[in-house]
Order: sequence, then structure tokens, then C-alpha cells
Amino acid sequence: MEAILVSTSLVALAEIGDKTQLLAIILAARFRKPWPIIAGILVATVLNHALAATLGYLVADWLTGRTFQTIVGIAFIVMAGWALIPDKADDGGIDKKGRAGVFVATLVAFFVVEIGDKTQIATSLLAARFHTIGLVTIGTTLGMMLANVPAVFLGEAVTRIVPLKYVRIGAAIVFATIGVWVLLAIWIAA
Repeated sequence: MEAILVSTSLVALAEIGDKTQLLAIILAARFRKPWPIIAGILVATVLNHALAATLGYLVADWLTGRTFQTIVGIAFIVMAGWALIPDKADDGGIDKKGRAGVFVATLVAFFVVEIGDKTQIATSLLAARFHTIGLVTIGTTLGMMLANVPAVFLGEAVTRIVPLKYVRIGAAIVFATIGVWVLLAIWIAA
């Protein structure tokens, strides 16, 4: 249960103001069909985060011990710094609906935009930390949906509710806290 709660909280917070949330707003404004957009976000996120969690899980199996845990702790601290950097929307190609429809356009756009994104990397790190693929994937997907579904329904207004600067600072604090927690656990156990 801890893996789901931490994963959900971390990704929901980190996702606010992220390029995928901006993409959700752009898609909602362009297509004005929230349900296929939400379904596309869900499927893309489950696929992307399941792959990321699997990678994190396998890496944790392959690299074990104090050195690996130190790398995970430092990576979370690096993610804290990354969370402070604002994302820009990359909406190239969104104007073309194509024959595949809103669902496929959303699925492909979200899957591709999420590759190498901080939430994908966080998913890998969380799976390595908690050593579970399914629970982390559920948590990170829930976090993505908590951040992006309101963006789809409320459009640009959602980004005006809370200043993104403060959200990014909050996400950075969460990432840094987890990193320090992992590092302290290593040194206390030693």
C-alpha cells in the first residue's frame, strides 16, 4: 500500500505543470472530446509506466547492495532539481487529427511525450525502491490521472488555480525527501 500511496502522491504533484499536463490542455482545447482523451491518457500511461517500472525492477534485481541504493537516493535528489525546471508544451503535430481519431492521437502523443520524462524516470526509481512493478504502475498511473483529468475538463483554468512555481517547489521537496530518506536508510543500516 505504501508503494501505491507514495507513487500516486509523487507523480500527481510532479505532474502539475508538466509537459504532459500541458499536452492534455492542448488536446482538450483542440478536440473538445474529453472521454477519448482521458482513455488515451490512461492507456498510454499504463503502457509507458509498466515498461518503466519493469526496467526499474529489473535493474534493482541486477544491481543490488549499498552502491545501488546510493545511486537511487542520489537520483531522487537529482529529480528534485529537475522538478524545479518548468516544462514547455511540445504540441507539434497535434493539429492533425488523422483518421485514427482522438483516442489514438492522445495515446500516441502521451506515450511519446512521456518517454524520458521525469515521471517515467521516477516510476523506474520507485519500482527499484519498492521492488514492485504492479503497485508502482498503479500508483504512478493514478497520479497521472489525478493531475491530467482535471486538466482535460478544466483546460487552461486548472493551471491558474495554484501557481506552478509553488507546485514545482513542492514536487522538488518530495523528491529530495525521498532521496535523503533512501540515503539515510543506507548509512543507518551500515
